[in-house]
Amino acid sequence: MIKIWSNGGNGGAPWWSYWSAGITNSIGPAMGIEALKYISYPAQVLAKSSKMIPVMLMGALVYGIRYSFQEYLCTLLVAGGVSTFALLKTSSKTINKLANPNAPLGYGLCFLNLAFDGFTNATQDSLTARYPKTNAWNIMLGMNLWGTIYNMVFMFGWSNAIGYDAIRFCQQHPEAAWDIFLFCLCGAVGQNFIFLTISRFGSLTNTTITTTRKFVSIVVSSLLSGNPLSKQQWGSVVMVFSGLSYQIYLKWKKLQRIQKKRKFT
Repeated sequence: MIKIWSNGGNGGAPWWSYWSAGITNSIGPAMGIEALKYISYPAQVLAKSSKMIPVMLMGALVYGIRYSFQEYLCTLLVAGGVSTFALLKTSSKTINKLANPNAPLGYGLCFLNLAFDGFTNATQDSLTARYPKTNAWNIMLGMNLWGTIYNMVFMFGWSNAIGYDAIRFCQQHPEAAWDIFLFCLCGAVGQNFIFLTISRFGSLTNTTITTTRKFVSIVVSSLLSGNPLSKQQWGSVVMVFSGLSYQIYLKWKKLQRIQKKRKFT
């Protein structure tokens, strides 16, 4: 950390510039986790897979960006799949496992999660454009630093803060404390692989891996974790991932065109 900060004058984004993205990056995932009280895990994964929808709406309405017919088709498939999944009746077995079933609230929290994620990504892109020498590790450090500060203040900033209740809960349920530790450890290690994949193989490869992981997560959750899906819901899943797969294909074709142009120049 000291080494990276001491090199702040080399063109990389300074650590303090991540403060705003750190806020949304702390709140957004918390809303995604909170949504699991109200909707099933497969529903949450599908809803979060529609990240492209608010991004394209923002780009078209606010920034005047023009998208191709194929890009709108991808968005239509994803939006249609998520909407159909949300409207279909969830099995009673899945509903009984939820803390407080409430589909509108659950999907609303997922939408807010996507909105905050969109701001986080836009800020990171802006910093990368403003400071060209910013690398993946600078971003990872800045985001995690501010996230730690905000969460520490929120959880332990006053006498009745929620963090003290969390500590007491872990003391009463040590098995839950172990699960939380493993969850955090997997998240920390996983971040390294994400940034390594992006830096060495590009964002397209990372998007492909992420999309595949989401589909596998839904299959595993349905088959092994007791969250059965109906045939109609499986149809919605296929619709969503067809749209995402087509989007990956379009990105691959665009990358191929760019590489061909570079060869001729």
